Amino acid sequence: MSLKAVKNKIKSIDKTRQVTKAMESVSAVKMRKSQASAIGVRPYALSAFKILRSISGSIDATNHPLTLSRPVKHTLLIIISGDKGLAGSYGSTLLKQTYRFMAEKSLTIENTSLICIGKKGYEHFNKRGWNIIANYEKWSDAIDFSKVEDLANNAKDQFLSGSADQVFIVYTNFVSTINQIVYARQLLPVTYAGVEEAVRGITPEKGKFSEIGRDIDATDPVREYTYEPGAEQVLSELIPTLFNIQIYHSVLESNASEHSARMIAMKNASDNAKEISRSLNLYFNKVRQSAITREVSEIVGGMESMKVVDA
Repeated sequence: MSLKAVKNKIKSIDKTRQVTKAMESVSAVKMRKSQASAIGVRPYALSAFKILRSISGSIDATNHPLTLSRPVKHTLLIIISGDKGLAGSYGSTLLKQTYRFMAEKSLTIENTSLICIGKKGYEHFNKRGWNIIANYEKWSDAIDFSKVEDLANNAKDQFLSGSADQVFIVYTNFVSTINQIVYARQLLPVTYAGVEEAVRGITPEKGKFSEIGRDIDATDPVREYTYEPGAEQVLSELIPTLFNIQIYHSVLESNASEHSARMIAMKNASDNAKEISRSLNLYFNKVRQSAITREVSEIVGGMESMKVVDA
């Protein structure tokens, strides 16, 4: 490789490093914002869970339409993926775990419908012939609760109409900057244990947000409450709200995971580019030094030859 080619390659790598460094910084900001948003849902979900726990002893929650179990003939699966690439193994890990979950639950193209959140997941499953009843994109940067309500209403309509006998969601849970875990959870029919598990999973075990999770294990004294307009009406509002919150939180967790994975991928790319640039600079200097040494040797050799001729 010529010195000019090496020099051009160094310039190209340095430019790429500037881009990956910028993407790393942007992803870091988005990750912190997404994580704070995900954790911010916790107090609201915790309050709703406490209300459900307090009234579950006085009324029969199993009479609510969203809690009724029936023989499973068709399943609705909500899959949360990313809209963009350059996020390391984030996308491939999600797809791998999704197919593993499908195999465990015997979910096939014939007995399963999909709701895709994210361009990557939609393109993957649409290309393979899966029945996608809805697709939502551009949720990875900013998402408000009204958009989630539209998706949740779609899923609830599928369940209540009998088009789906159960609803699951697959998403990536943010554990830490370097650790994200793909989870698959049942959303419908709603179960008390499922709601409790979902609420427990909202807050990390360690960190500055972990203290608000202690309330979940607190045992409240048994009290008799008077509900207005009535316990049944409260429950009819609470169960759909908890369902919406679970989807909303799953989206926020996936966003934080995606931005974290992209930040780490871009950091690794920047570090690798820096190392390659350093190696090429060493190679460039070594080759240039060798060329200079060779030229000096040729000059000295020529001068010595001239001295011999003159003598």
